[in-house]
Amino acid sequence: MSNYGKIASKVLFAATIALLASCSKFGGKEESRTTGWKYNDPKNGGFEVADFQAQTTGPGLVFIEGGTFTMGRISDDPMYEWNNIPRRVTIPSFYMDETEVANLDYVEYLYWLSRVFGTSYPQVYMKALPDTLVWREKLGYNEPLVETYLRHPAYRNYPVVGVSWIQANDYCLWRTDRVNEMLLVEYGVLELDPAQKDENNFNTEAYLAGQYTGLVNKPMRDLNPNGTGERRVRLEDGILLPKYRLPTEAEWEFAAYGLIGNTHFERVVERRIYPWNGTVLRTDESKFYGSYVANFKRGRGDYMGVAGNLNDGAEIPAEVGSYWPNDYNLYNMAGNVAEWVMDVYRPLSFEDVNDFAPFRGNTFQTRQTDGQGYLVPKDSLGRIKYRSVTEEEAMGRINYRKADNINYLDGDYQSLAGVDWMAPAEEGVTSTDKMYEYGLSSLISDHSRVYKGGSWRDPAFYLSPAARRSLDEKMSTNYIGFRCAMGSVGGSAPGK
Repeated sequence: MSNYGKIASKVLFAATIALLASCSKFGGKEESRTTGWKYNDPKNGGFEVADFQAQTTGPGLVFIEGGTFTMGRISDDPMYEWNNIPRRVTIPSFYMDETEVANLDYVEYLYWLSRVFGTSYPQVYMKALPDTLVWREKLGYNEPLVETYLRHPAYRNYPVVGVSWIQANDYCLWRTDRVNEMLLVEYGVLELDPAQKDENNFNTEAYLAGQYTGLVNKPMRDLNPNGTGERRVRLEDGILLPKYRLPTEAEWEFAAYGLIGNTHFERVVERRIYPWNGTVLRTDESKFYGSYVANFKRGRGDYMGVAGNLNDGAEIPAEVGSYWPNDYNLYNMAGNVAEWVMDVYRPLSFEDVNDFAPFRGNTFQTRQTDGQGYLVPKDSLGRIKYRSVTEEEAMGRINYRKADNINYLDGDYQSLAGVDWMAPAEEGVTSTDKMYEYGLSSLISDHSRVYKGGSWRDPAFYLSPAARRSLDEKMSTNYIGFRCAMGSVGGSAPGK
């Protein structure tokens, strides 16, 4: 049975139970413990409560049980950047891809874009294309990789590179919709519709908002006595999965260390430098004794070792799933390709971000509505329209006062000494420009994004999960890829 089939079978079983019994865990009653009205009964108004057991694991994902850990580097910093001073934080449980996104995965995405938007909006496909020219070197010959690395079947299971941070985010959203669409097909609510074109394509948010119908097979039963007897799937049914997205920097670092296999009664047995115990980069397994556990650059001019006795055996990125996984069963969290994460880069983020689910990069948005409060029609690509939260809408809140919080405590006017933060900003000049002088003394801006982990062309220093670097979100390289993550709803332990 396929992954989709397994997920759909679990969801189908849970939904069937929901129609036969109450979801209430308080005494097993079929009625509300606060009002006495029966659930899932048209005679009592038809309020539906699904029997949700646990979040199902989406295709390609591994459950990462969260917890507290010391984020940051504990060893010497030969680069003298000191941008990752240790700090204890707590990471909520989440899901992460077992491997990096491979060329085959990304080419599937490109094919879908071409099939759906290629005729009317060819720019959508062109915008998503990886930059294969990242393989070119001024004094090196990599031209064959320019032509073959992305599409040749020999490289289909190699990590995709040449993808910018923006492109990686777009892929995550597309993957969300394809997974949820197939879930509804496997569940029997929708039929496959390979003829989707332009704005008439399945989008999770548009479907939930009633702005996409698709080819309906067997709609959900509507128990509302004032309804039509049929309805679409709702968020409350627990069938659709949350969004695929990039992991935050803290999530990525936590998952890379894999301390779940190195802890005894809340005591970390050994503070790891790498995603494995010890200070060496070779395995001590008897069958593979001495073999390298990651794909990295051993020394100047040494990418793979000597012929007849190769060390890591890969002169460029190796196939995803190569080498040994860490204790979360995640592959290549050190070496192979570095990976994009969600965060905006700041050298002193460790001083500012929350100690629970730390992240810098929030720009709060809300759905666009018309004068009567109804959602405006979806855009030409079938997506729900969003806009930034206004200061008027945030007025009176105690947790945030504006939409863009990228520079909070690090570049906004409130944190600049000698600046009247009540005064309007200079036209065309952001507070970050004042603090970091982008292009003059710094390459840091609101578009600088963090990438984590070492790569095939990096020395061992960058194999530590604590290492952090940055690059503009529109740029790409031949050593940065990505993997997706997903939030966990409900309890912190799997199946709870």
